[in-house]
Amino acid sequence: MAARILDGKAISQEIRDELKVKVSALRKKGIIPGLGVLLVGDDPASRSYVTAKERACQETGIFSREIHLPETATQQEILDVVKMFNDTPEINGILVQLPLPDSKMERSVIEAIRPDKDVDGFHPVNVGLAALGLPAYIPCTPRGVQEILKRSGIKTDGARVAIVGRSNIVGRPLMGLLSSKSEMGNATVTLCHTHTKNIGEVTKQADIIIAAAGRPDTITADMVKEGAVVIDVGVNRIKDATKKSGFRLVGDVDFSAVSQKAAAITPVPGGVGPMTITMLLSNTVDAAELHHNAGMK
Repeated sequence: MAARILDGKAISQEIRDELKVKVSALRKKGIIPGLGVLLVGDDPASRSYVTAKERACQETGIFSREIHLPETATQQEILDVVKMFNDTPEINGILVQLPLPDSKMERSVIEAIRPDKDVDGFHPVNVGLAALGLPAYIPCTPRGVQEILKRSGIKTDGARVAIVGRSNIVGRPLMGLLSSKSEMGNATVTLCHTHTKNIGEVTKQADIIIAAAGRPDTITADMVKEGAVVIDVGVNRIKDATKKSGFRLVGDVDFSAVSQKAAAITPVPGGVGPMTITMLLSNTVDAAELHHNAGMK
């Protein structure tokens, strides 16, 4: 039997509709959530993401302001924009679109963002708070995965979870979230990576598999037990002469084969991707409420 498709696009729209109501109520109180976006360079994928995020802000009622710097921008020029966003009361959340043209700058730039405006959840302060189970901004993709599971009625309590991929923006935060003492936690989590021997032996024991390796066909049907839930975080471009663009998007999972064994699965595109942007909006609205309630600027 084919797997149930976990429609991230539909779940995302449901959450955005809820956010529209919330933002409308905040605006009536004179609170307008604001997002500052910094794009450096002209990477097509980054530009596409930023455009989608700004469109989503507009649809939800969130104010957004974009600053675009050339690829040749210095670290100081980038930090100056971050400082300006830090010091602007109308900006509640700051998004620096990664990767930067010079990846060596990224740590300094992320650490320059005020933790209370770090709606990406990448600042070490938020990472540390989240690890301790304290209130913090949660990175958008892991939070999106949690919401898909929650709104699809998939229980994590007592479940065995295998996460394939140990990045600081997906794999590691998810390990903490799903193993924490919380409504969508209490799972036994194994984090697999490139040095894990016989990954298939781990994934075959899992009730929930989360693929975030960044490589097509990382998860094949023989690595999945019957009835497992499979969440595909991967977004990979592969050549496809039948497409006008010359490529198509696939995830990290062999979807056609795995969907015949899994109980539920996310597609690519249309699975986790839409949730990432929606969680950014949600974090920005949370930041606006935080700043208002604390009298912060």
